Amino acid sequence: IRHEGRPVTFRELDTNCNRLASGLAALGLSPEERCVVMMPNSIQSVTVYYALAKLGAVVIPVNFLYKVHELSHIFSDSGPKAFIGAAAHLDEPRKVLKGMKGGPAIRLALGAANDPDFQDLESVYGDTAVFPTHVTQDHDTLNILYTSGTTGVPKGVMLSHWNLGRNAKIVAEMRGYIEPDTVVIGVLPLFHIYGITSVMNVSMYLGLTIQLFSHFEPERVIETVEKENHTLFFGVPTMINRMIQVASEKPPRRSSLKFCISGGASLPVEFIKRFETLFNTKIHEGYGLTECPVCVENPYGRPTKPGSIGQPIPEFAAKVIDEEGKEVPVGQPGELIVKGPGVMKGYLNREKETAETLKDGWLHTGDIARVDEEGFLYIVDRKKELVIRGGFNVYPREVEEVLYQIPEVLEAAVYGVPHQDLGEEIAAVVVLKEGARIDA
Repeated sequence: IRHEGRPVTFRELDTNCNRLASGLAALGLSPEERCVVMMPNSIQSVTVYYALAKLGAVVIPVNFLYKVHELSHIFSDSGPKAFIGAAAHLDEPRKVLKGMKGGPAIRLALGAANDPDFQDLESVYGDTAVFPTHVTQDHDTLNILYTSGTTGVPKGVMLSHWNLGRNAKIVAEMRGYIEPDTVVIGVLPLFHIYGITSVMNVSMYLGLTIQLFSHFEPERVIETVEKENHTLFFGVPTMINRMIQVASEKPPRRSSLKFCISGGASLPVEFIKRFETLFNTKIHEGYGLTECPVCVENPYGRPTKPGSIGQPIPEFAAKVIDEEGKEVPVGQPGELIVKGPGVMKGYLNREKETAETLKDGWLHTGDIARVDEEGFLYIVDRKKELVIRGGFNVYPREVEEVLYQIPEVLEAAVYGVPHQDLGEEIAAVVVLKEGARIDA
């Protein structure tokens, strides 16, 4: 891993993970006990993740920008034994922890040398470089990730060692030969399932270098693309759009991008065309969710379909069904359901929601999709974002695709607003490119 000019080798990382696991065990953290981790991307955040995994503890990665109300729910719902944070982001967790009876007995933070409420993380590292990795069972929980669900409070998604390990192996091996000197550009946050799986676990499995960034800056990403021999970029549509804007004004001198993966949200086709031209590479759009990390992706070594999220990856299956649970005809919209080794164990403390989402091994995603005659899937929209206008179903994504064809439009979001006559009318929020003018 390289971060802010500092490199760490695989051997050093392994040694540091052993030393930290040993120190955490000495503090009283045991296998299967839970630890909330609230840190920005850094070599230390990766070390913490794998040290906890070696110890057999459960990692609860949390966005370091979360506020009191979000953190209060996560702490009370998950009942962690430990908390590990970073000195620059302790204000909100400090308020929560002060108001808790009991709460995490072990409270650590990176850079908290003189903090009365937190022990400095660096002081916990043990002296020995050897630590006997706890032998886990496939079904044992490795991560609990809280989804920002569209309704109610966030739910804790339980992912097992098998879910994450098997998923990483399948994804790593399905993309064909990747040169050993390939650099993975790590801008995705490592508290999110996309970053955990695609940037961290897959890269570790393949032995690739991760160029880790604390936050996304398109200029620095493009510099890395120009400098290295081979690079991979994992991003979300907003990042890809920002890179297009920068590269349109100052085209890269050369592009080392072997390929790019876009996930997290639907990627407008217009973005794909522009990005592939500017960076002389291929974007593979894929699909996953917290409840099933990577399950669908556009294929490698054969034609992809712009606008499609691809086909189920090896060992996974997908179907598009109607309200009665029957598969819909080709081209018709319905709910996407998926099955495979990445599907979560369930939601923490929520048997009812688990039973509603997992049926006969199939995960009901809540996304509206359609499938073509070759088995390529297309996300039409979120089930809950559908606009019903005068009895007609309107999918915001389709309207957004049209808006993105207007050259002056930088970003667009389409949604429904109440209407006396039609029930709902379609509205759009549009951000224009700097200096652009356009009429309604």
